[in-house]
Order: sequence, then structure tokens, then C-alpha cells
Amino acid sequence: MSLPVDPAQNLAALIRCQSVTPAEGGALTALAAMLEPLGFAIERPVFSEAGTPDVENLYARLSGNGPHLMFAGHTDVVPVGDVAAWTHPPFKAEARDGFMYGRGAVDMKGGIACFVAALARVVERGGKPRGSVSLLITGDEEGPAINGTVKLLDWAAKRGETWDAALVGEPTNPQALGDMIKIGRRGSLSGTVTVNGRQGHVAYPHLADNPVRGLLTLLDALLLPHLDSGTQDFQPTNLEITSVDVGNPATNVIPARASATFNIRFNDSWTVESLQAEIHNRLDRAAEDTRYRAGRSEPIEFELAWRDPPSEVFLTRNDRLIGALSASVEAVTGKRPSLSTSGGTSDARFIKNYCPVVEFGLVGQTMHMVDERVALADLETLTQIYERFIRDWFA
Repeated sequence: MSLPVDPAQNLAALIRCQSVTPAEGGALTALAAMLEPLGFAIERPVFSEAGTPDVENLYARLSGNGPHLMFAGHTDVVPVGDVAAWTHPPFKAEARDGFMYGRGAVDMKGGIACFVAALARVVERGGKPRGSVSLLITGDEEGPAINGTVKLLDWAAKRGETWDAALVGEPTNPQALGDMIKIGRRGSLSGTVTVNGRQGHVAYPHLADNPVRGLLTLLDALLLPHLDSGTQDFQPTNLEITSVDVGNPATNVIPARASATFNIRFNDSWTVESLQAEIHNRLDRAAEDTRYRAGRSEPIEFELAWRDPPSEVFLTRNDRLIGALSASVEAVTGKRPSLSTSGGTSDARFIKNYCPVVEFGLVGQTMHMVDERVALADLETLTQIYERFIRDWFA
């Protein structure tokens, strides 16, 4: 039986599976078919939680005597949007002018395809690695991330699985392969602040209490002063207002309530608890400000609700893992990659609780876009980087 050594062929098989979150779409079946000839033991647990769709995941293990390396990723993809806007069908994996087109080409079926090809080449050229390799693949990364990696890690750990290091194949390079390795991520914290006022006629404001005025005061306090100026390893913490909602279709009615949602990407100056305390303190102090509420002396009445599970900031310090990957990137591309903590969150935020983790994958310029595509040359280059990394890390 032939081994899956061609990353482009592997990727085409995965792209043709319509695995839009949370649908498996055949992607895990296609991946399992690639791994079986390499000797992997494969399991596909399904996890559930009330109010969320069931999600099928894959855990594959190639066992050996020695350290244990995990490769983590996801086969689920975001929706394609307007299909008519694509110049190449999003699930046909058409190759033209040196590129392969398709949803998930770079985020992140391409990374999975390259790692499988790299491992197949290691096996073909020298036999199994001197240790164990596992693939931890979810179908829930682009969704709520409830029935995916976090539960798959817990499931595997309860069965006795331990890992010495992990590589996540997310697209980390901003311009070209070799630009960047992600060695940590900022934390993420979201909340909604709601101001309660008194509805009334706009011509008689003294009979009402406009909550929009109070909300502006509170939002100003959240935005200024800046939360910090950054740290040695992370850029400054940033708070963004992501929505402001009043739900008032009338122009002559003062609304009863106004709310705003915000998200904070924070560095290692903060923990979730200390940042929540700072936000509470800012809102409490601002609630006493009556500048925008003529004739009102009582504090602004508000509610604060935290949304979604927060993500803690983390930074990986593991010379063996980072050194082996950096050296592999430099050997293949001629460039020494920068070590970065920029960008959003990924499933590495769950993996860091079990072992050191870094992220390195394709160029991410077209991820989530119409005509998502990957250079065929990049598929080969990334495969060579992964192959060298596997050899060097186990050596």
C-alpha cells in the first residue's frame, strides 16, 4: 500500500470534504485512510453538550519507545460565503497557476496534509520515529470550541496519554514560509455592560433617564487610560468595543436600556481575575460621573456580564521544542523565524495545560477569504520543514 507522501494529494482529498463546522463531512474519514498505512491506531470520539451540536474528533497514535510528540489541528472550516464569488469551486481542490484553491487550503487542512506527508516520508526513508507520534484533530475549532480539543485532551489524558511537546499546524506566517513561529498567545476576555435608564419622550427628557448617555460614560472609562504599554514578550493589552445595542427603532423615544459588548486581548501583565477586577473598578468609578446626565445625581445603574469562557495568556519556554523547529525552518528556507505571541487565540490555549506547545504552518493571507488558496511550492516546503523537525526533535 502506498504511503501518503504527497502533500498536494493529501490536501486535495481533505478539501473535497465539505466539513463546515460542525459537520465531519468525510474529512476525518479521509485523514484516517492516510494514517492507517503508517500504522496508526485511530479512534474517533464524539463529544456532546446541551445546547451545542455533537462534534466528531480524531485521535491517532503511532506508538514507539521514546518521547511523545503531538500534532494538533482541525479539519473543520468556516462557511464559504457567496459561492458565486469564488473563481474556483470551494470544495473541488482545483490546482491552477501554481496554487490549489479551496476552503481550508491554509486554515488548516494544508498544515495537516503536510504533516502527514512529512511523517510518511520519515517512515518511508528510515522507519518509525524513535518515540510516539499522535495526531489530535478536532471538528470544532472554527465553532464554539466546546466539544473539540478541550474535551479530546481530557479524554486522552484520562486514558493515560501524556505528551512531551506539541506542534499546532495553524497558518502562522504573515508573508512567506519561515517568517514566524508562535510561541504563545494573548489571553481573551469578553463582557457586556448594560445601562438601565427610564424610557420616555425625547421632548420631555426630565421625565426620562437616557441610558445611552450613561453608557458613553462607562465606555469612555473602559477605553482610557490604556490598560498597559506591553511587556517584553507581548504587545499592549487592547480593549475593543465590538457592538453597541439599544434596540430602539423610534427617533422620538428615549430607550429604557442600552448595552455594549467588548473584547480584551491581554498580555502577561494580567490574569483573568485581575483584569476582571480592573474592569469592575473602572465601571464603578465611572458610574459616579453625572456629567452627561443633567439633573441626575444618583450613580449610573449598570450590569456587567462576562461572556464566553475566557482564555488565559500563555508563553512557551522550551528550548528543545523551539530550537528544533527554528533550526528546521532555517535549514529549509534559509530564514531564522521570529518568535511571536501576536494574533488571536487558537487551540494551543488548551494544549498548553498538558505540554509545551508552539504553532507553525502555512502563510495565512487568504484564510477565511473567498478563493482561499495555497501555493503548491509552499506545501512542499512546509512538508520538508516538518520532516526535518520530526527527525531532529526525536534525535
